[in-house]
Amino acid sequence: MITIRHAEQRGTTNLGWLDSRHSFSFGRYHDPEHVGIGPLLVINDDRVAPGGGFPEHPHRDMEIISYVVDGALAHKDSAGNESVLRRGAVQRMTAGSGIRHSEYNGSSDEPVRFLQIWIAPEQSGLEPSYEDLEVSPHDTPNELREIASRSGNGARIAQDASIHASVLEAGRSLTVAIGEDRRAWVQVVTGDLLVGDSKLSEGDGALVESEPTLDLSTSEGAEFLVFDLPGS
Repeated sequence: MITIRHAEQRGTTNLGWLDSRHSFSFGRYHDPEHVGIGPLLVINDDRVAPGGGFPEHPHRDMEIISYVVDGALAHKDSAGNESVLRRGAVQRMTAGSGIRHSEYNGSSDEPVRFLQIWIAPEQSGLEPSYEDLEVSPHDTPNELREIASRSGNGARIAQDASIHASVLEAGRSLTVAIGEDRRAWVQVVTGDLLVGDSKLSEGDGALVESEPTLDLSTSEGAEFLVFDLPGS
């Protein structure tokens, strides 16, 4: 079964410097029908204008993954980590027992777009940690590239879940295996994507349940993420 969540159905936050779209309930946006999928709690599609950003603020007991789509994302945290990430980079921050950080547009003249993803960890009170990786799927098109998982292929997260990214060229296809008692969420970043028999566009998402495999294809080209998650 495939359930579509269209881009225009998402929640919104617009602060002038920030234009954000929320696939699931976040902040002042609350939709009891869309409060996450198992441990996957947040997918925010954030666009931050030059000079804009999130000032230092606290987090705890959350795996926070940022996937940079375009532009430059500047990060700084209370553990002394500081970096600027660009297209195709992945940042993972385990908030654990508590950490403070800030995120800003790292460019003075170009916007930055990134997906901010929150996954609940398997246990609370973990030691805070941070890593960033260059895992651009643009370098290896037409295949799934694991960007985060518990196994440590890509960024290591403390949860039985994984995230894969892919850039499919026009006319190409992929088949994704979904394990028994598992489900998946597909998030389209750019382009058009056929998920089974359902056509998705930029910003659309799809929950996939009770499907052993999933056929993905594109007519014009697409960039997307696939989340492998525990079953309900």
